[in-house]
Amino acid sequence: MNQYQATLVDEQATIALGSTLANIIKNELNHGVVAYLNGDLGAGKTTLTRGFVQGMGHSGHVKSPTYTLVEPYELTPWQVYHFDLYRLADPEELEYMGIRDYFNETSCSFIEWPERGGGMIPSADFIINLSYCGEHREVEVVAQSALGDKLVNQLKA
Repeated sequence: MNQYQATLVDEQATIALGSTLANIIKNELNHGVVAYLNGDLGAGKTTLTRGFVQGMGHSGHVKSPTYTLVEPYELTPWQVYHFDLYRLADPEELEYMGIRDYFNETSCSFIEWPERGGGMIPSADFIINLSYCGEHREVEVVAQSALGDKLVNQLKA
């Protein structure tokens, strides 16, 4: 299993990791990805995604999609989608919102609470696990596909 682990000492370090992921995708992979985000409430999932969205070129506010299920960011040529499935009552709801239309070679999807998506969401290219460790956070990025392997190798470099 190809994985990268690090300690994130503060919010800025979490944002910086998100930005690093964006740079790898834009400059090395040049292909859309699906990332699953795992961690307790407040572990930094949205903060890391904010760093990613900003790293892809968004200069406005990045908010949590807790009540909307998805926040889209059109960042030509990329589309970034931040999903939060925490409040999803039934995975079938994703079919009604046209979930399949969100995933293509120029879209980067970061999905919080992916286990609530049932069989309606695609497999992840990589999984980001965030956990508390005292005042800091621990992050583990685990490759789940060939693209995920390339990304993790770039993080390690």
